[in-house]
Amino acid sequence: MSILNVENVTHGFGARQILDNASFRLLKGEHVGLVGANGEGKSTFLNIITGKLMPDEGKVEWCRRITTGYLDQYSTLSKGKTINDVLHEAFNHLADLEKEMLELYDKMAGCSEEEMNQALEDVGEIQNILDYSGYYTIDSKISEYANGLGLGEIGLDRDVSELSGGQRAKVLLAKVLLENPMILILDEPTNFLDENHIAWLKNFLQNYENAFILVSHDIPFLNDVVNVIYHVENAVLTRYTGDYENFQRMYELKKRQIEQAYEKQQKEIADLQDFIARNKARVATTNMAKSRQKKLDKMDIITLASEKPKPVFSFNTARATGRVVIECSDHVLGYNEPLTRPVSLKIEWGQKIAIKGVNGLGKSTLLKTLLKLIPSVAGTVEHDQFVEIGYFEQEEIATDKTALQTIWDEYPSLTNAEVRAALAKCGLTTDHITSQMRVLSGGENAKVRLCRIMMKNVNLLVLDEPTNHLDVDAKEELKRAVKEFRGTVLLVSHEPEFYMDIADEVWNLEDWTTKIV
Repeated sequence: MSILNVENVTHGFGARQILDNASFRLLKGEHVGLVGANGEGKSTFLNIITGKLMPDEGKVEWCRRITTGYLDQYSTLSKGKTINDVLHEAFNHLADLEKEMLELYDKMAGCSEEEMNQALEDVGEIQNILDYSGYYTIDSKISEYANGLGLGEIGLDRDVSELSGGQRAKVLLAKVLLENPMILILDEPTNFLDENHIAWLKNFLQNYENAFILVSHDIPFLNDVVNVIYHVENAVLTRYTGDYENFQRMYELKKRQIEQAYEKQQKEIADLQDFIARNKARVATTNMAKSRQKKLDKMDIITLASEKPKPVFSFNTARATGRVVIECSDHVLGYNEPLTRPVSLKIEWGQKIAIKGVNGLGKSTLLKTLLKLIPSVAGTVEHDQFVEIGYFEQEEIATDKTALQTIWDEYPSLTNAEVRAALAKCGLTTDHITSQMRVLSGGENAKVRLCRIMMKNVNLLVLDEPTNHLDVDAKEELKRAVKEFRGTVLLVSHEPEFYMDIADEVWNLEDWTTKIV
């Protein structure tokens, strides 16, 4: 049974074509992975099917009485609500049904026999929905999901405005999962999750009875939970049955077949053109030449898709610092209250340190206090006098400035061509370079921010979740560049497969925290 049909959808932004005559179908119970490079249109496609964006052409049809749950990259929470309040909102539709049922009971006192029979039928239907949905065990269900995603230890009575970015993402994810929709739509759900909570979500999705559409650049996670892949490339959407590994095999096979057919056709075209050129002027062979020309004119020409520019990252190393780059004495992390016990530490020249720990322990706060961007609760932080910092923050740049202007403002002495060349080196096309930062995809935005660091000489590279939103090629290239960087590295990441090849030391904030984890 098809619960979503997308037919011949075309959409673009200005001269930039995002989707071209794309079709898509989702069957009941299918677990779909939507994959493609940064900026290919995955989030745009999700916005079209959820009605947030109208396509230029084509139609989107859902089956009747469908329920959807959509977690996008930019969901927000309202100040003044607790985590518990937000999670209870997942059951608002059931609370409305219960209210309707109670109103029907009240009306039964003074209604006709026919009205009574209809009311009893409606009440029975509503009661079945409430029982099936677990309405009378909501609190235990909320507790189960909250603990699975690490919200229990934060405290469900916490105001959502006090939460870190990663904690807010978990609240939104828990709410969407609690809604138990017929179609679950998740855009990069693992971006702010820790290893153990990614494992919980993986188990949840593997056992999810309903359909879901998942966008993720976390390939091991994606491979474990999907059974259908839709690949978007050069505005074309293609369906593959099976997991991500099977998609890769089929994609490479299909690519080789097209390349072989292209080479065969090019040889045939060359032979035909050569024959026509040699024989069209001779009376005896002119008819044969015309026949070859007709064949050439009717030929369906195969074209190879243009190769997407792959990023090349490299960080320029400034002069070496002394042996100790940063030294902390009795350092206590926190904002209004301590998050850790006093810790003394040294970061030495050439070290590559990965920092991990569950959300809310203060990984980003640690980086900012080590960089003296915010004060620590107690203790001292000292920098080497020659330290030159390249800092990649989690937060995206969301301004009306173009990518070109964003870099140019920071490096005004460069020429237009030099700025464009630097952005192109990071895998950005002319369309990306001249687009406003706020309309770029998460991965494209990250590439601009990485470019900004690459254009200066640094000896301390500080990266806070740099792989969020980056596609597979960009992630691998960033790993190579960080490994080859000759300075000191501080790296926060929730992806062991990324940082374990880089780090010579791993700090776990759970060993320092005063909180219960």
